[in-house]
Amino acid sequence: MTAQGTIWGVGLGPGDPELLSVKADRLLRGARHVAYFRKAGRPGQARRILDDMLHPEVTEIPLEYPVTTEIPLSDPRYNATLSAFYDQSTKRLRALSDAGEEVVVVSEGDPFFYGSFMHLYTRLRDVCPVQVVPAITGMAAAWTATGTPITWGDDVLSTVMGTLPEDDLSEHMRRSDALVVMKIGRNIDKVRRALRAAGRYDAAWLVEFASMPGQTVQKLSEIEGKPTPYFSIIIVHGQGRRP
Repeated sequence: MTAQGTIWGVGLGPGDPELLSVKADRLLRGARHVAYFRKAGRPGQARRILDDMLHPEVTEIPLEYPVTTEIPLSDPRYNATLSAFYDQSTKRLRALSDAGEEVVVVSEGDPFFYGSFMHLYTRLRDVCPVQVVPAITGMAAAWTATGTPITWGDDVLSTVMGTLPEDDLSEHMRRSDALVVMKIGRNIDKVRRALRAAGRYDAAWLVEFASMPGQTVQKLSEIEGKPTPYFSIIIVHGQGRRP
């Protein structure tokens, strides 16, 4: 019988290829099969990071997200559509594993931090060998880009999603010492209102494309009305005790 191949979930870090771990770099350069997520018709950020790294004979496996922008998050069809996508992707990867092939599945940031690979991992871990390679998160690159430490002393750091209801957002923002807001995009107006209600608006920084070409760092209050790209993170620094 053919031994199953390992599925590797490899974190690519925040976007700068030089911020890859040594292990991730080694696995990618030697990989025969590399899978990555993307929107249909687009190369995707993960694939961009891999430029000039892959073996000339590598087999690329794009996993293309279904279109869900027209479905509200609260609609059961949203989860059903994504669940079917992850089930189908799992079958493709398991077939390679059953044939004895190793596959590297890449994730922007860290695979276990709001990453799509998590949904494959939970489906694969009981049926074939799976290994995960952690990475620097996008939020770490974002707060580093501000040039100011994110936490001091006993500061409590909260990471909240812009997709949350506005009242929940403002409550989390109010209770936290240091704050990271992700998944902003079309939620930017709601996020701004929540920050104001929590009294944190004037302390907020917007970092776009952290560690990538085109990185910008600006006070959120100074760019009223500006649309935010997908790769945007809001940072509010803690002000805890210092020696």
